[in-house]
Amino acid sequence: MTDPLAALRASTRARVALGRAGDAVPTAELLRLRGAHAAALDAVHAPLDVQAVEQRVRALDLDVLRVASAAAGRAEYLRRPDLGRRLAAGSALVEGQYDLVVVLADGLSPLAVHRHGAAMLGALLERLDGWRVAPVVIATQARVALGDEVATALGARSVVVLVGERPGMSSTDSLGAYFTYEPRRGRRDSERNCLSNIRPPHGTGYAAAASTLAMLMAEARRLGLSGVTLKADSALPA
Repeated sequence: MTDPLAALRASTRARVALGRAGDAVPTAELLRLRGAHAAALDAVHAPLDVQAVEQRVRALDLDVLRVASAAAGRAEYLRRPDLGRRLAAGSALVEGQYDLVVVLADGLSPLAVHRHGAAMLGALLERLDGWRVAPVVIATQARVALGDEVATALGARSVVVLVGERPGMSSTDSLGAYFTYEPRRGRRDSERNCLSNIRPPHGTGYAAAASTLAMLMAEARRLGLSGVTLKADSALPA
């Protein structure tokens, strides 16, 4: 007999129409749920393969710098979000004159940066014209706001943080892109623009995300701001 809910299940990665075994879900569905939960935990705790990410970035003919946050390790990073927003003491970044620095930050899913970081970076830089771009910075135990300190130290007028987003039960490798114009310590999240769920083929593709982000960045330069007052639809061509 044809399952009338098969088309619904095929149309989404959400857990819908799971069925029932007495008062509980079927055993097979329960095991899949536990497997997804374990994968999400692994994505949070797995370390970023910095060397592999750096090789992919250098393959784009870009210079690379490495930094770490003030969090001493993964356990402290998860307990103390504030430390993930600050550079470790003694971080050696030389100030220059740049329009942009891109930070690849492990965040809550290093797996996302490993899978998508370099490809998204390449797609974005292809769409930027006339921007003085600083060396790419790979940051470990990093939160989004760490990009503000990196940009300030390097003398960059804007920053894009490509960061691993919190894993969900159907997504362990979602990459977020956060753009801040004139970054500095203390910037609020409302002063940033965010594109999330960058993870082809199940989420936003690199080209689409990069095109939207590049248009937002161009409007930010023109208007001198970023955040909630800068809308993605206002940056689209008429």
